[in-house]
Amino acid sequence: MARYRYGRWSGGADPLAPPADLRAALDELGREVMEGASPQSALRELLRRGMPGTRGLDELTRRVWERRSQIQRRHRLDGTLQEVRRLLDQALEAERRELFPDPSDDARFREAQLDALPPGTAAAVTELAEYDWRSEQGRESYRQIQDLLGGELLEQRFQGMKQALQNATPQDVEQIKQMLSDLNSLLSAHAAREDTGERFAEFMRQHGQYFPENPRNTDELVDALAARSAAAQRMLNSMTAEQRAELAQLTQQALGDPNLAAQLDLLDAHLRGMRPGEDWTSSGRFRGKNPLGLGEGAQAMADLAELDGLAEQLAQSYPGARLEDIDIESLVRQLGDESGVDARRLAELERELRQQGLLERAPDGGLRLTPKALRRLGETALRQVVDQLRGRGERDSDRSGAAGEPTGASKPWQFGDTEPWEVSRTVRNAVLRTASAGGGRVRLEVEDVEVVETEQRARAAVALCVDTSWSMVQDGRWVPMKRTALALHQLIRTRFRTDALELITFGRHASTVDIGELTALEGVWEQGTNLHHALLLAGRHVRRHPDAQPVVLVVTDGEPTAHLESDGSAEFNYPPLPRTLAKTVAEVDGLAKLGASITVFRLGDDPRLASFVDLVARRGGGRVIAPDEDGLGAAVVGDYLRNRRSRR
Repeated sequence: MARYRYGRWSGGADPLAPPADLRAALDELGREVMEGASPQSALRELLRRGMPGTRGLDELTRRVWERRSQIQRRHRLDGTLQEVRRLLDQALEAERRELFPDPSDDARFREAQLDALPPGTAAAVTELAEYDWRSEQGRESYRQIQDLLGGELLEQRFQGMKQALQNATPQDVEQIKQMLSDLNSLLSAHAAREDTGERFAEFMRQHGQYFPENPRNTDELVDALAARSAAAQRMLNSMTAEQRAELAQLTQQALGDPNLAAQLDLLDAHLRGMRPGEDWTSSGRFRGKNPLGLGEGAQAMADLAELDGLAEQLAQSYPGARLEDIDIESLVRQLGDESGVDARRLAELERELRQQGLLERAPDGGLRLTPKALRRLGETALRQVVDQLRGRGERDSDRSGAAGEPTGASKPWQFGDTEPWEVSRTVRNAVLRTASAGGGRVRLEVEDVEVVETEQRARAAVALCVDTSWSMVQDGRWVPMKRTALALHQLIRTRFRTDALELITFGRHASTVDIGELTALEGVWEQGTNLHHALLLAGRHVRRHPDAQPVVLVVTDGEPTAHLESDGSAEFNYPPLPRTLAKTVAEVDGLAKLGASITVFRLGDDPRLASFVDLVARRGGGRVIAPDEDGLGAAVVGDYLRNRRSRR
């Protein structure tokens, strides 16, 4: 029997996490795009805001800066100096207690030596370097000062070194000094462009326990050490001049060996020369009450640098920025596991939008919505319209597809087909497919299905003319207009595929556009409502389909204020010129002669517009509908379906 082992979750993507909600993300992208944003900026805004249950980049950035402020607000950098002062006072007090009962001149001379010590901590520690301690406690406290300084100086540059020096024997200290000497020799050879592969391997074999980063070559070793050394330098830059001077003097007493400070200075010089791009010059302002030692201070400076890097990655403001650039391990280390989960979800969302074919590169290098994305947006818009129609008591009939008289033939089923199945051919397809695969139990698959082919009883040539003048943007009608076009386009493309739809926009001029261009159309400051030009284009569309029933739908919020001249220029005037109105009405009459019914969807309460569209309805045999912005889509789709039912 198979055996299974279960263990603790070890990181990586959560296999139980819900997948990215692409439909909700696409709806958000579509809304931004229809309001005039480019797909690139819409995606950036989506990632900045985040999704329900997932923090966006703005929130993660806020937490990064909050964490950075906490480090500086809670801590100070003189922890090592304070600890040295405490140990020094402890040593002096123990020595004085030991000397006080002794009546000898030597005891009095020693007391005078102690009383004459300079007031500065570093100077006093240096003065006591050759002092012969009478008190064992005093001698031990002074030795602790030397060990503390050595541990802190090494911790600044080698992570975990302070812990390694706890309870260290003289042999351990000698091994560390040997490691520093070997390290400087290795770096000198590397700086001279020598091949250090074998020397590096030997160095790591002897001293690898001091390098938890586990570098694989000399360059990686230099990278790790330079980042730590630069953080130590930035910490010194952040201290006062007096504190830096005291530390410089105290380092000579580290581990009781002045050569240690010299080796560390040489190491810093090597690293600074090999990695000049590190930040060696900046500083920070620490104003808290919690004192940090040299090692802790260097780690705090490293944390600040890491947080600065995360802030840059989360800003995504550099060329070619991708969410995969975010260092998840650093983010988790600084902000916790939840922030790492949020960043992974955002990266997955961006990746899935691209991999699922919803976004693609445009010729100009930017992003654009793919036809697949536009179909999904159309499905959403149509679903909302259908919900509104049902709320008004209308219903979507199953017979509203491309139904007609059966031709006796069948065809493979496609999405949107509502014709009945051709059962015998469907079963035959399933049997043949199963037999070709080696036999077995017959199961129906989607590709087996065939439906009865029918002849269309009536088809329509539909021209949807939408006003794109600035007032549509200004009065909040821009997005409802685009959603209306999306819904109608989706309905005709999926359920009335024999109908021919033309999308026409009109401002100062009119033009035909596809659904992608209309969706991404940006509002521009342009005066002029050239309905005359739009009806001209609608007439051309109707004439290209002489066998179809012409239907013209006009969405506008203003009376005609522009018309097209014979040379192709547009003449604008407000109030409208009689010539503009006459040319527009002439096109209405021309469409009426072609049998077109014109329905005008009037937005707003302009009395001049109401008077004009009533005239259009009377002369064109159409009607006027005055929906609000939220009901525009339902009004247009509902009128299209009503006209189609009347044709049948």
